[in-house]
Amino acid sequence: MKTSGKRKRFHRFITTLYMVFMMNIEQMRAVLDALPDPAFILSRSGGYIAVFGGRDSRYYHEGSSLIGKRIGDVLKAEKAAWFLKQIDVALRSGDMMIVEYELSNKDVQGLPEVGPEQPIWFEGRIQALDFTVDDEPVVLWVASNISARHQLEMTLRHLSDTDQLTGLFNRRKLERELAQQFSTFKRYHTPTSILMLDLDNLKQLNDAKGHQTGDRVILEMANICREELRESDIACRFGGDEFAIILPSTDFQQAKAFAERLNETFNAHTANFVGPDCPVTVSIGVTEFIDSDESHEDALRRVDTLLYDAKHQGKNRIVVTH
Repeated sequence: MKTSGKRKRFHRFITTLYMVFMMNIEQMRAVLDALPDPAFILSRSGGYIAVFGGRDSRYYHEGSSLIGKRIGDVLKAEKAAWFLKQIDVALRSGDMMIVEYELSNKDVQGLPEVGPEQPIWFEGRIQALDFTVDDEPVVLWVASNISARHQLEMTLRHLSDTDQLTGLFNRRKLERELAQQFSTFKRYHTPTSILMLDLDNLKQLNDAKGHQTGDRVILEMANICREELRESDIACRFGGDEFAIILPSTDFQQAKAFAERLNETFNAHTANFVGPDCPVTVSIGVTEFIDSDESHEDALRRVDTLLYDAKHQGKNRIVVTH
């Protein structure tokens, strides 16, 4: 009788433990499924082991259909390879990784390459887990939609790099781009030219016809730059009535020809509203990176000296060296 009672009590104890255990699992799953951002358990080979959360319907679709598939089944090869690389790095380091990435219709298998103009940006938090699934190590990947934040950051970055009057880049952006182009030149010996421009007699025009007319001339130069430059070229308002232009993959002979065209176009445009009494022309210095340059600042100083020479040789001219 006593033995039978003990067995019953033990059975009730085991049953209670099991119920508590099951209740905790269900509660944990409920918590995970309620997460606003989706959380994925991904294997080293890119298998979708489990998907939780993603309840914020403004940003996410229900993801349970992914379970059993692999990243390569869902995303195109280049994007899938990027995800697999991040998983591998997280597994090797054991540390939590934070990455930012974009996804659009063009990245997804089986979808037409059309869709919103702007891709969706995500922040991924990736952490290696201390267990395996089917003998494969796995990671937890939590994805947060940061499109609004990314757009704000891009807007602020654009504003910090942009000249308010002309809409061209400013000196801060010029310095950054020159440093990057110089690094490319040193590594690959790709020719890169720099133009420095200064508007002649702008002060006299401002005094005679007012600063609004002077600003119109500055804007005219900015518009000509936008029309004449390639997508890879970079035009900056260096300050006041000075402009700088970076021409990647362009030697100084090609840059000189471009400077001559720029000069002719500017003179033709401004003649219509400036008039012969206050002629505004443009002086230009042209150079390119050379092997003896130790930094982009050497080339910047050199082109500034060339511009100074052009001004003192009578203005409205181009001075070139390399």
